[in-house]
Amino acid sequence: MRIDLDKQKVLRIIDANLNRSREGLRVCEDIARFLLNDAKSARRFKTIRQNIFSAIKDSKIDYLELLKERDSAGDVGKFTTKKESARGNWQSVFLANIERAKESTRVLEELFKIVNKRSAEKFKKIRFAIYDIEKEVIIKHQSLSNSKHNRL
Repeated sequence: MRIDLDKQKVLRIIDANLNRSREGLRVCEDIARFLLNDAKSARRFKTIRQNIFSAIKDSKIDYLELLKERDSAGDVGKFTTKKESARGNWQSVFLANIERAKESTRVLEELFKIVNKRSAEKFKKIRFAIYDIEKEVIIKHQSLSNSKHNRL
């Protein structure tokens, strides 16, 4: 019984981070597409999102299994923090969401080391692709690196 409970908790974390990574990438994709008019970067963000879908499909985890473990109503971290509510401009939205995508793919990489080692490697590659596109977009669009909300 203990093993099943642990598996359920791991699946719940995987589900949350799959959602988080895809949501963050979608926000970045739309900013690249609609605000920056950067078709190449928008396509790259979309490709990375699609790679996440492929990685989860290849992992042999049943999506229905993930959905069964989802507990949005009981999620103790679902409330918006003041920091999340304080986005001052589109640049801060982009930077927050690229961070969200990197962090969540790291969580997926680590948890898939337990569930499916080959998938863990796929999530590692996805994470590094996010690092690369982050660098490319910020260097290409100086308005992102000059943002007063930039954390560096």
